[in-house]
Amino acid sequence: MPAVPAPILDRRNLRPGLRLAVAVSGGADSVALLRALLLVAPEIGLVLSVVHVHHGIRGEEADTDAAFVASLAATHGLALHSRDVDTPTAATENRETIEEAARNLRYGFFRELLAAGTVDAVATAHTLDDQAETVLHKLLRGGWTEGLSGIHPQLAEARGAILRPFLNVRRSEIEAWLRALDQPWREDSTNADTVYTRNRLRHELLPALAAYNPQIHTQLAAVATIARDEEAYWQAELARILPQLLLPGKPVRGGGRSASTHPDEASLAIEIERLPAAPALRRRILRTAARQLGVSLNYEQTERLLAMCAPSTGLNAAAAKPPAKRQELGSGLIAERSPRELRLSRSARE
Repeated sequence: MPAVPAPILDRRNLRPGLRLAVAVSGGADSVALLRALLLVAPEIGLVLSVVHVHHGIRGEEADTDAAFVASLAATHGLALHSRDVDTPTAATENRETIEEAARNLRYGFFRELLAAGTVDAVATAHTLDDQAETVLHKLLRGGWTEGLSGIHPQLAEARGAILRPFLNVRRSEIEAWLRALDQPWREDSTNADTVYTRNRLRHELLPALAAYNPQIHTQLAAVATIARDEEAYWQAELARILPQLLLPGKPVRGGGRSASTHPDEASLAIEIERLPAAPALRRRILRTAARQLGVSLNYEQTERLLAMCAPSTGLNAAAAKPPAKRQELGSGLIAERSPRELRLSRSARE
C-alpha cells in the first residue's frame, strides 16, 4: 500500500449497480479519479467504464493522450466509450472560444451516452482547485449567486446525471497519491499557456492571492457551497410565489388579459403593489421574469428594472426622479411602467 492515502471520494451519489462512465482525459485528476473509483467499486457495487473525447486539437499530443487512455482502460478491463470531434470547426460555426466549444462537445457526448441508456452517470474529475478557479472567474466577470455556486457536485440530466466526486480534493493531493502509486499521467501542454483566462487565474492570480490568504482555494470553494445552498433556497421560494406575481400579456377593458399568439413575441407583467419589499427578492423576480422571455439580465439592466418598480408618489418620489415609463434593455426586451404594472415584452424580430 502507498504511504500516501487515496483521495477521499464524495460517495453521496454512488450506489450499488450504478453504471458509471469515468471521463478520463489522461491528465492527473482524471487518472486519479479512475484509480480511486476502481478501489471502491467492488465495495459499493459500481459498474465502471471509461469515456474519452479527442478534441481534434494539439495534434500528436492528443493522439498520444487517446492511446494512453485506451491502454489504461484495457489494463483494468474496462469498456471504453470514445469520440473524435472537430473543436476548431465547432468553435467557428457556433462563435465560441476553443474552451467553450470543447466543453460543449465533450458534454454533448456524455449526454448522448446517458440518453441512450448506455450508462447511468458520468463522473468528471473536477477538483477543489477547479472550483476555486471557477468561482474567482465568475466573480471577476460579475456573476450572480448562481454563478458563484461554481461547479455542482451533481448535474442532473434528462436521464442520468454527471457527478463530481473529487470536488473536495486538492490537486496537490492527487498528484502526490499518483506518484506514490507509481501511476503515470499525461500533461496537457496547453495548461501552461496563459493565453487562456483559466490558466492565468491558476498560475498568476491565485498564487498572488495566496500570499494574502494561504487558504484562498478552500475559502473560494466555501463560497461556492454557501452560494449553492442560498440559490437552492431562493429557487424554492420563487417557485412558490411566482405563479401569483407573473401575469400573461396586457390587461383588456372589461377584465381579463390578452397575450400575443405570435411565436416570436411574448410578454408578461408584474403588479407593482404585489412585489415583495426586499430588494434581494425583487431582483430575483425581475431576472426570472426576463429569463422566461429568453433574456438574461446583467446587474446594470436589473437595477434599471428595479428603479422602474419604485413608488411614483409619496416620499420616495420627492427624493428622486419618477420611475422611467419605458426602457429598452437589449436583446429585444422592452420594459413599460403603467400606474399599476411593470410590463416586459420581447420580440425576436427586433
